[in-house]
Parts: sequence; C-alpha cells; structure tokens
Amino acid sequence: MNTEDANESTGRGGANGVSVSTTLSIIVAAIAVLLGFLILRDVNRDRDNNAAPVATETTVVDPTAESTVAPTDTTTLPRSGFKVMVANASGITGSAGQMSTAMQSEQFIVTQPINADVTYGKQSVTVVFYVPGYETGATAVAEILGGVQIQPVATPAPVEGGSLGEAQVLIMLGTDLAGKLLPGALPAAPVDTTTTTVAPA
Repeated sequence: MNTEDANESTGRGGANGVSVSTTLSIIVAAIAVLLGFLILRDVNRDRDNNAAPVATETTVVDPTAESTVAPTDTTTLPRSGFKVMVANASGITGSAGQMSTAMQSEQFIVTQPINADVTYGKQSVTVVFYVPGYETGATAVAEILGGVQIQPVATPAPVEGGSLGEAQVLIMLGTDLAGKLLPGALPAAPVDTTTTTVAPA
C-alpha cells in the first residue's frame, strides 16, 4: 500500500467521522427538545391539577320551616273571599254593567253595579279602592284591569248612597277602561309568522 492510498483512506475515514458525529449531534438535539417539551407539558398539567378547587355551596332546606315566598304570578292571587263593586265614573251609560259581567267571567264575585257619586265627577283613569284588610283582593282586581292604581276607600265611599254594601273592593271605572276588554285577561299577542312571496322579475 502506497502513501497515496493511505492518505485517501484516512481522508475518507475523517469525512465519515465528521458526518456521523454531525448526524448524532442533530439526533441528540432533537431528543433534548422533545424531552424538554414533554417535561414542560407535565409540569403545566400538574399545575392545573393542583389549582384551587372551585367552591360549591350546598343549601340545606329545613322541611319544618314555614314558607314565606310571596306570590309572583297574578294567577295565584285570590279571586274569592271578597266581593267587587263596579261604579261608573266614566259617564258612558252601561259601562259599569259590562265591566261587572267581564269581572264575573274572570271568577270574581261581583255585586250590582252602581254610579259614582255626583261629587266625585267624571274620571278618565280607573282606580281600585279597597276596605282595609282586602288589599290582596284589590291587587288581584287591579292586575286583571291591567295594573291600575289601588288605594284605601274613603268613608263615605264615593258612590251613590256612600256605601259599598257587601263589597270590599270598588272599581271606580274611568273612561280609559269603559266599554273595553280586561287588559289583564287578554292573551299575549301572537307573533306574525306570515311570509311574503316575491314574484321573479
């Protein structure tokens, strides 16, 4: 073997050694990056698992305690246990009778309609009056009338003769509701679902 062959084989071996070591370096670096990623992921997962748990509150209901929840639905308000009188303060003939019939159809106990006292005058706004102790009944009546104002009745009552008789709740019917349907008894307005078809041009 001559000197040229020896140098050539040494150079080839050196080149192979460099390329192998470069390849190994790249592989080691890739493994290191991968291991670093896996370690960081595990650390973050442990941190999430060790986060403070969300506090949950448990409410224990005492079955012996009395319920003090006030009624929120107007249908739960009583419509019996009291009598309603309708007094015409609108000046529209027959409107008190119509309102009395409408209230009866809503399960209220209604006495004979009457006219407002002449000194009370013609009213544009309906008001519900009540005898002390019958505020809940007056509220039920006011709701069926669309949420009108309620207030205690004066003595004497502002009706012909000054007495409510057997009634505990008085509807002083104004022109706003005379001859009209009961707003609180009306169903919700239906949604218009009609579609319009446009003819092609």
